[in-house]
Amino acid sequence: MKDSLKIAVAGATGYTGIELVKILSRHPKVKINYLCAQKSIGKSIYSFDHSIKKKLPKISHISKINWKNVDALFTALPNGEAQKIVTKIPNRIKLFDLSADFRLKNKKLYKKWYGLDHRSSELINKSIYSITEFVRDKLKNYNIISCPGCYPTSIQIPLVPLIKENMIDVNNIIIDSKSGYSGAGKNVKKKFSFKNLFESVSAYGVGSHRHMAEIDQELSKYSKKKVSVFFTPHLIPMFRGILSTIYIKTNKKYKAKNLYDALKNYHKKNFFVKIEKFNKAIGTGDVINTNFCKLAVCEDRTRNRVIIISALDNLIKGASGQAVQNMNVVYNFNETLGLK
Repeated sequence: MKDSLKIAVAGATGYTGIELVKILSRHPKVKINYLCAQKSIGKSIYSFDHSIKKKLPKISHISKINWKNVDALFTALPNGEAQKIVTKIPNRIKLFDLSADFRLKNKKLYKKWYGLDHRSSELINKSIYSITEFVRDKLKNYNIISCPGCYPTSIQIPLVPLIKENMIDVNNIIIDSKSGYSGAGKNVKKKFSFKNLFESVSAYGVGSHRHMAEIDQELSKYSKKKVSVFFTPHLIPMFRGILSTIYIKTNKKYKAKNLYDALKNYHKKNFFVKIEKFNKAIGTGDVINTNFCKLAVCEDRTRNRVIIISALDNLIKGASGQAVQNMNVVYNFNETLGLK
């Protein structure tokens, strides 16, 4: 176990990057040696978030990094950037990528959904897609750790255990997700200039949201047959938080209470997954500014239909917090370090 881990953060000034810096700056085993961005060179990270109290390096360009002074690199960059960087860094450095560059295992699917040719496709199979709770024992074997999207995290944490136990009908999964607008990044106002973001709820990416490929890939992996979910995301007039409401049918012999018991049992050792009492609804207020994902299992009026509600903070458990949780496991730190 290292006494002090030397860190570089690329993309430090975006919503996710700032949240990552805040977490890492209070982590007792971490020393941040570089904060990088394309713009704002020479500025203090404090000017982006006054809550950051620790004295940290000024923002610099990634080309200025001396890789001898780095053990791990976090990339909170636009899609397409991490795949360029990874080929230029020493093999000993662990990459924790918060973009989509290594999430999809098929480079053709990456091209289809993100419109980019993958520039380091030979490394895709040398990376691991990591929701910590599902691959904890495998993480140390990889140098490229791909951190999942926020919506897919909220969806997989409740569904994967049930799919593994063959408790639900994977051909009929309907997901309605609502996110604070920070999930769309710093350019959200430009991206959605035609919508009144702050006074309305807006569906977007209907039938074609990029995260659908990621969700289908991972659920298919665990079910061992092709899964194609119904998924519609919405932006709601708040800054952070995701609430995913998932409608499922059980396989014949199971009822809602069986699903609840299965999730309780599966996640009993997962500190950051909390299960609400049976049939009690939840909201994002339960998890904001934490690395927790909270789940609720509720009965429907019709037998064999169940509603599962999943809440998390998209900037923490859906992004930066999960990345640090992965880092803690890789370096044999307590999994909760810096995240409580």
